[in-house]
Amino acid sequence: MRRREFITLLGGAAAAWPVAASAQQPAMPVIGFLGSQSTDAIPDYLRALRQGLKEAGYVEGENIAIEYRWADNQVDRLPALAAELVHRRVALIVGGGGPSSMAAGRATASIPVVFLVAEDPVRLGLVVSLARPGGNATGVNFFSAELAAKRLELLRELVPGAARIAVLINPTETAIAAANLRDVEAAARAMSLEIRVLNASTRDEVDAAYAALARDRPDALFISSGPFFSDRRVQMAHLATRYALPAIHASRLYPEVGGLISYGANIAHAYRQAGNYVGRILKGAKPADLPVVQSTKFELVVNLHAAKLLGITVPQSLLAIADEVIE
Repeated sequence: MRRREFITLLGGAAAAWPVAASAQQPAMPVIGFLGSQSTDAIPDYLRALRQGLKEAGYVEGENIAIEYRWADNQVDRLPALAAELVHRRVALIVGGGGPSSMAAGRATASIPVVFLVAEDPVRLGLVVSLARPGGNATGVNFFSAELAAKRLELLRELVPGAARIAVLINPTETAIAAANLRDVEAAARAMSLEIRVLNASTRDEVDAAYAALARDRPDALFISSGPFFSDRRVQMAHLATRYALPAIHASRLYPEVGGLISYGANIAHAYRQAGNYVGRILKGAKPADLPVVQSTKFELVVNLHAAKLLGITVPQSLLAIADEVIE
């Protein structure tokens, strides 16, 4: 072989080495995130999910990729979006909420699913038991509707003498609405409170519901949990101020944008726990062997500026137990 040919051949071989080496590196795992809300609805929760992943050794963009699918509060789109992630052959699907988790669970019996749900995952059919899920799904169950009695107690403490309570639910979030309504009705009976239930599942229906409440003048308003109302939290905070309606919510997301008070699970903490579970499954753990985590970290958040706008003096007893007071 002539020297020039040898150099050319050697150069070609050298150029091929990086390609061969890269081909031998393991592919970056891709997980899917399925959300029923809009892209910018839960940035704090997604940061918490990434923190949980990081604690498990995974950093988005470095050694893991995330495919996001958002239904923009159109729950009927969730099955098709879940099917997209299955077709994409992601390594795992994270369900951000009850409707998303159920859509993911129905879309696949083989790809692992890590859910985040406020309802009982056994009742939803996601697992056979909390201790031994038994299938391809596990995750975090954070309490929401079960705290209805506590929220009503806080609402009555905030609005002394309250006897007529309006309850706003979204009937299209079937499981969430049923759980909230069941628990709030039972709590209201025990506390001798009269309740009026209103439905809203669109922006215009939210406006109409608040206008109806302004005419009816209940003593206070109980907002059901659920992703749709969470997405409409700024609108609802403005309407509550406009119509002077003291309202209690299930998530701190509301008082952070001008709502009056919230009491519920620390959902960011639940997302962080879910991130840890994703990491464990990617490292080889089976969902069937990972018990459902029941998140029991709760928080009370009060917005004093909103109280002032509503003409409400927050009792010192509430301020003393609040996890955060927004001024």
